[in-house]
Amino acid sequence: MERKRNIPKQVITRLPKYHRYLRELLINDVIRISSNQLAEKIGFSATQIRQDLNCLGKFGQQRSGYKIKELLNEISKVLGLCEKYKMVIVGAGNIGQAIASYTRFQRLDFKLVGIFDANPKLIGLTIQNITVTNIDKLVSFLKVTPTNIGIICVPKNNAQIVANMMVENGVKGIWNFASVDLKVPEEIVLKNVNLCDSLLTLSYFMNDRAYL
Repeated sequence: MERKRNIPKQVITRLPKYHRYLRELLINDVIRISSNQLAEKIGFSATQIRQDLNCLGKFGQQRSGYKIKELLNEISKVLGLCEKYKMVIVGAGNIGQAIASYTRFQRLDFKLVGIFDANPKLIGLTIQNITVTNIDKLVSFLKVTPTNIGIICVPKNNAQIVANMMVENGVKGIWNFASVDLKVPEEIVLKNVNLCDSLLTLSYFMNDRAYL
């Protein structure tokens, strides 16, 4: 795999938004767009857009703007979207089911290959043509089905156990929705999504504005 350039992390966090908007433009047969036009759509300043995209190379041209297909392809490469990924979800409750039902993952070559849970009421349920399987089968499944990404949607008391099972059986990236900070080896990529933390951040900014 080709080593990616040293792009600032702040730019990386904005690239998915560029990818989403550029993809929509391409679907609508838009061929070129200027930084000013893109700024109106995406909500970043034109200056910020030019600085961010300059980190990827020279794509824009004065007066003629950016070639959308070329720029989208480059962003896809940086984000690793030229690879195909297999994912499993552990935890078939409300969050797990919502993630499993999100169809855009499939279009981006993130393929959901298994859903697991310990709740007898959920085992056997079919979500997006995948049957929820007993968590006892997770290890044997991962041994025969190499999987890149594990998605954890279980209660926090069980999350570390599930993470350990994933790491020990070849999963390289973990997307964690349990409200606990997991411990994983340095070579494992971990992304925590704490819904309560996000809501409290929203609450802060709402109240902060109220005092302006």
